[in-house]
Amino acid sequence: MDFSNHNLTPDELKKLYVKMLKPRLIEEKMLILLRQGKISKWFSGIGQEAISVGVTLSLKQDEYILPMHRNLGVFTSKEVPLKRLFAQWQGKASGFTKGRDRSFHFGTQEYKIIGMISHLGPQLGVADGIALAHKIRKEQKVTAVFTGEGATSEGDFHEALNIASVWSLPVLFCIENNGYGLSTPVAEQYNCKDLADRGIGYGMESHIIDGNNIIEVYTQVSALAESIRKNPRPVLLEFKTFRMRGHEEASGTKYVPKSLMDAWSKKDPIENFKTYLLETGILTQQEIEHQEDLIKAEINQHLEIANAEAPIQSTIDNELADVYAAHDPNITAPKTNIKEEMRLVDAISLGLKQSMQKYENSIIMGQDIADYGGVFKITEGFLQLFGKDRVRNTPICESGIVSTAMGLSINGYKSIVEMQFADFVSSGFNPIVNYLAKVNYRWQQNADVVIRMPCGAGVGAGPFHSQTNEAWFTKTPGLKVIYPAFPYDAKGLLAAAIEDPNPVMFFEHKALYRSIRQEVPTDYYSLPIGEATVLRNGDDVSIITFGAGVHWAIECLDKMKSLSADLIDLRCLQPLDWNTIFESVKKTGKVLILQEDTKFGGIASDISATITENCFEYLDAPIARVSGLDTPVPFASELEENFLAKKRLVERLEKLIAY
Repeated sequence: MDFSNHNLTPDELKKLYVKMLKPRLIEEKMLILLRQGKISKWFSGIGQEAISVGVTLSLKQDEYILPMHRNLGVFTSKEVPLKRLFAQWQGKASGFTKGRDRSFHFGTQEYKIIGMISHLGPQLGVADGIALAHKIRKEQKVTAVFTGEGATSEGDFHEALNIASVWSLPVLFCIENNGYGLSTPVAEQYNCKDLADRGIGYGMESHIIDGNNIIEVYTQVSALAESIRKNPRPVLLEFKTFRMRGHEEASGTKYVPKSLMDAWSKKDPIENFKTYLLETGILTQQEIEHQEDLIKAEINQHLEIANAEAPIQSTIDNELADVYAAHDPNITAPKTNIKEEMRLVDAISLGLKQSMQKYENSIIMGQDIADYGGVFKITEGFLQLFGKDRVRNTPICESGIVSTAMGLSINGYKSIVEMQFADFVSSGFNPIVNYLAKVNYRWQQNADVVIRMPCGAGVGAGPFHSQTNEAWFTKTPGLKVIYPAFPYDAKGLLAAAIEDPNPVMFFEHKALYRSIRQEVPTDYYSLPIGEATVLRNGDDVSIITFGAGVHWAIECLDKMKSLSADLIDLRCLQPLDWNTIFESVKKTGKVLILQEDTKFGGIASDISATITENCFEYLDAPIARVSGLDTPVPFASELEENFLAKKRLVERLEKLIAY
């Protein structure tokens, strides 16, 4: 291993060695504690320290880095206090996640470290978002993100690289190619000689670096980082290294040929660099032993502090309090009484425009939303108003764009993502339910992201453009779900959603876009999230619904003149307005819940169960649910009509009243 090609001073060389030595000694101690049952799991980076340390030291202190399992050297090189790391691994309160997540599954704005989730891929898109924020603000900063060779097979990897390349984002994509994805060798993971070659397909500069040579890592990455700051662009780096221990300690390394293990053991980054420093007289054996003693003393001291900390205690209230980021909404009334008749689509467009005018740190992203104005023309004219930085056409990569939105939030922006159709959100499902929804609970980082969801049947669009899939998200803690039925509500609730620092799924029914009109204030205003409205008052039955169901219910009640009904428009599905629901049920004694979605597993089921648990003694009949058929949404108009709950509403309501 050649360490001679550099212009580093002796002090810099000593620093590199000590920075690598520290995570190695910590790991050796952790392996002892693991065998003693004092920590639950460990992902070893022994043999890969040069990559973590070299990359981290190449970055400035205020530049973000997104590490993975085997990047302890990132945390130690960023000078994260060991007592907090040890507390994190023991699930103690002074860690970074209040005991809610383990190992390196956390982030910290204080140290500009954004940790991974077990799904690996989404953090690459998060790096895109962080870098995009820097680029828009014209800050000369680079963002570094790590992945293993195994995760380069995930779609998120390819989406993130494509986004970064198309938008010329200043990201260092660092692949630690350590030979195995758990037990799967590289020969069974990809069919190209070098992963760096994948950069060619994305029009991206790429390099192969000896990941066990700290000089090569540090000097090459430092030069690239400085170049990227001046000329923003993504660069793909493949670090050739090897995993000397199991994927995690329980898996072992029996599947690795002994000859391969022996060959790589001779390439140990610390032992080889130590030999070089000793041979050149830059360090003496006595100095090395002194540094080891200092680090071991620090480890033991901080372990004592972490060990002395009492096991974490919590309450239900404490746990629930962190599911969402704290937010005290500032409900804004319109400044004037000027109103105009607007269609739902117009109200949403105006509300979106006014929110982007109010929040200069807001960005909207989506397919065809810029010059074309979106498939429903909601963002028509936005490009001229706000410019390309803030109104961004995206490639077809829902997962990567949701992750990018998360990165923008981390770096100070409000993100609005338009799904072309709500059905397509399935391609971005993972980062929504596993990153956005959980991030505040895990390490108190909010996700300031609104995802707009054009949804619903009744327009002859068939199985892939007609779903109303709110139940996918109402059951996921950490998301807010809004589903307005009227232009007035849509405009005010969209403003509230964009103001809210939490992730919001905002459903917009396509069949209502141009069929529903209402007088709407032309000024900016917002409405409280989580409050239902009672559209009609009566004593016979409570009809609870939302979206298109509201209009079906109104049509039904207009025909059934003798029926006295409470009609509740939920407007918001998470959080739900239980007080309004319970008050109505206690008054009428009969309940019909109407949803467009299929019946099994829909939100009507949970509303029904909760009413039963809380208002059973007030009920005079079994709760009725009216829903779409338990089939995909069909295309032909006759079939679609039969699918929709509207067809069965009157009959089911008459049966309930007669009970």
